[in-house]
Amino acid sequence: MAEHPSTVILESFKNLEDPRVEFLCDHKLLDIIGLTICAVICGANHWTEVEAYGQEKEAWLRTFLELPNGIPSHDTIGTLFARLDPDQFRAGFLDWVQAVNELTEQVIAIDGKTLRRSHDGTLGTKAIHMVSAWATASHLVLGQIKVDDKSNEITAIPALLKMLDLAGCLVTIDAMGCQKQIARQIVEQGADYLLAVKDNQPTLRAKIEELFTDAEQIGYAHTHYDQHKSTEKNHGRIETRRCWIIDDPDYLFYLQGPHEAQGWPGLRSIIKVEATRRVDEKTSRETRYYISSQADCAAVMNAAVRAHWGIENGLHWVLDITFREDDSRVRKGNGPELMAILRHMALNLLKQEHSVKGGIAAKRLRAGWSNSYLLKVIRG
Repeated sequence: MAEHPSTVILESFKNLEDPRVEFLCDHKLLDIIGLTICAVICGANHWTEVEAYGQEKEAWLRTFLELPNGIPSHDTIGTLFARLDPDQFRAGFLDWVQAVNELTEQVIAIDGKTLRRSHDGTLGTKAIHMVSAWATASHLVLGQIKVDDKSNEITAIPALLKMLDLAGCLVTIDAMGCQKQIARQIVEQGADYLLAVKDNQPTLRAKIEELFTDAEQIGYAHTHYDQHKSTEKNHGRIETRRCWIIDDPDYLFYLQGPHEAQGWPGLRSIIKVEATRRVDEKTSRETRYYISSQADCAAVMNAAVRAHWGIENGLHWVLDITFREDDSRVRKGNGPELMAILRHMALNLLKQEHSVKGGIAAKRLRAGWSNSYLLKVIRG
């Protein structure tokens, strides 16, 4: 008999420690995890919906889960996920991603998102903030980590990067991650960085603006640079991006100063992107600046900047609209963080299933209706 596709996923969680007292457990740990993964794929957004899905699909679930005492109650499911170790559960997610996906050289976008209703006023807990790594070409969540309540993304990003095999990739991060220690870590892990420079680095931003202003005034004469223009038309919107990249050693020396060891590790270029967006009769313009350890052509860097924002449409928007993440009232213990990881697993699986046309919402419905289609999704 062929191995059930769900066993590949559950195998990744075999080392997960069960926080429950063993002789009081009526339901097996991997049974609850397997049930929950299937339920979230099929549209469940809360523990009560996981239980309801299990009740309706119990006969089919028994074809690969043991379920010695039937379907667990939503209280049992919620209590278990509230107590599971998030680091161990995240490690299982990472093992699974690495087992089903070979990460080739591509742009990896790092960005954060707050789960707005994960706060609990009664318990005095704040809404959790998750930082995720998104493979922009594969459309996969590679990993995630919760920001500590008393910290911010600057401390969470290095921990997330450490989990990932980044060799040969270009890592893009918004202004919060524009830190020398983060740039150094990316280079040491065999990757390149493309970091947005905003007002949190006022001296750096001012110098980059000055360099581009000077270069423009002399028409980029005697300056090693490249430029590229792209235009996109979609749903009545016209967006034009002009990108300039300077990798001239004299410019970089001015930016870094005489003590290179104290500068930005591996810095090879500065980038300017002017974005003009026209919707109907309204036009908006924005200028952004970046630093990078890569000195590729302007077309490549322009595309990388564009790819970074794919995490907003490909991940955050889908989590909000399709998975109703911002409406989730999972709040107990580690439940909000682990439910976020479960949503990432479901999204990864649904993104990789291409046998039928339709968006993620349609695929979740189909998986809930059809066990055979759900198996296709689980196979990845």
